[in-house]
Amino acid sequence: MRIAKAGLDMIKHFEGLELEAYKCPAGVWTIGYGHIKGVQEGDVITEQQADDMLVEELNEYENYINTLVKCSLNQNQFDALVSWVYNLGPANLQASTLLKVLNAGDFAGVPAQIMRWNKAGGKVLEGLTRRRQAEADLFGN
Repeated sequence: MRIAKAGLDMIKHFEGLELEAYKCPAGVWTIGYGHIKGVQEGDVITEQQADDMLVEELNEYENYINTLVKCSLNQNQFDALVSWVYNLGPANLQASTLLKVLNAGDFAGVPAQIMRWNKAGGKVLEGLTRRRQAEADLFGN
């Protein structure tokens, strides 16, 4: 599967567009739409570069879902999970109860598992809570 426009728009909305490198709440250098690979202080990009970086990275994150999830998903479920793993990383997905619940076929239990991941640096963040709610809602539709 590939991410649809709704999922892409959700990622762009919650990541926000930053054309100059900044440290995210977890203390990681970030640029574009949440891009972290190889980002250094002082980096500057264009909006087109940010879009290109996102599209390239989403191929990788789509593959994580396509590989690790062993049950069939609808488009909204897939998009919600790509957004989640884009924000949290594949290692968190691979080790998560969310993945175990999903692969057991307990689709009704997945939104609650999504909602558990609303902290950075051990603190609940309002922005992450909003994002997890949007992902949980999209998964349930």
